[in-house]
Amino acid sequence: MSAQENKHEPIVSSAHLANSELPELSEIEFAMNIAVNSYQRWCVRAMTASGVADLSSLDVLVLHVVNHRARAKRLADICLMLNLEDTHTVTYALKKLEKSGFIASTRQGKEKYSQTTEEGKKVCERYRDIRERCLISSLESLNINREDLTRLAGLLRALSGQYDQAARAATSL
Repeated sequence: MSAQENKHEPIVSSAHLANSELPELSEIEFAMNIAVNSYQRWCVRAMTASGVADLSSLDVLVLHVVNHRARAKRLADICLMLNLEDTHTVTYALKKLEKSGFIASTRQGKEKYSQTTEEGKKVCERYRDIRERCLISSLESLNINREDLTRLAGLLRALSGQYDQAARAATSL
């Protein structure tokens, strides 16, 4: 195969999945896999650079969701925002964050609400500063415009809905 022919071969993780009606979807899946893993690694490293070394990527995401818009959140709201079914993993993250002093919980009737403490807010701000220094500045060199990023985010959200629907359909098989 010449270099010219090889140039157009898709980059996929599973050739047997690319051998389908829509081989481009396998390219997207491979890209999502490596993006998810890179993003999770980034979350942990950025939080470590922010001065907190013992959080998993899920812990970091839960902290940011709880801090979002400075409003207390229920477990169900956090799971919905992160599109997670396994509430026990989020419950564990909330307990860990509370033990670390980054969030505090209150009860309103039967519902438990979590919100960031002052220390939790400071950690989120340090993370944001690290993100600006290490990630945002490097993305600028790629010359990606904001409209493309917004469109990509919308496409990924729409694609996630398709995967959720397919998961529901697969459950009924």
